[in-house]
Amino acid sequence: MVEGKDDLRVIPELIEKNGIVWGNNKKEAIVSIEDYGGYSNLNSDLISTELQASGLTHLGLMVDADDEPQARWQSIRDACVDSILDIPQEIPETGLIHTTNTGIKFGVWMMPDNSMQGMLETFLAYMIPDESELLWTYAQEVVAEAKNKGALFIDARTDKAKIHSWLAWQEEPGRQLHQAIKYKILNPQHPKAQVFVNWFKALYDL
Repeated sequence: MVEGKDDLRVIPELIEKNGIVWGNNKKEAIVSIEDYGGYSNLNSDLISTELQASGLTHLGLMVDADDEPQARWQSIRDACVDSILDIPQEIPETGLIHTTNTGIKFGVWMMPDNSMQGMLETFLAYMIPDESELLWTYAQEVVAEAKNKGALFIDARTDKAKIHSWLAWQEEPGRQLHQAIKYKILNPQHPKAQVFVNWFKALYDL
């Protein structure tokens, strides 16, 4: 379960680029991904319904930490605790993997790294190749200057503005996020990306 369409497209590309065949369509996919349409739709009823799905063996939940990681984790935990009474008080830095009392393997990853504020785009910025660091620094400076000059994006979306600015300056400008992984504009083997990949593989026994 993911927040939005970008997450839904990025995960298969990232997993495939780390050596696991995803499948060519939804029927063949090794993991079924569903978009729950934004964090505001995540609640105890949704979690309970998903956990009761017929034949379910594994369930993963991916959310953005946004501005207040601790508050976000607490709200996730509050949404889960009715169905998973022994869910841990804290989320591990390597992501939560927890077996429920009904034997379901349940996981949570809070973007970007389960501790810092941010979102999917913050996580993807970890994957910018070392040789592009100078351009990435400049992209961050440009975004800050654009904001000073009246750019309309809200502060919470600054990381989106940064990475899309950087992508606009690549050999083929303006690739979408999942395409940046597919064509290795971003480095899917970056050590910080591997923490997420390892969580995903462990959760789904891949």
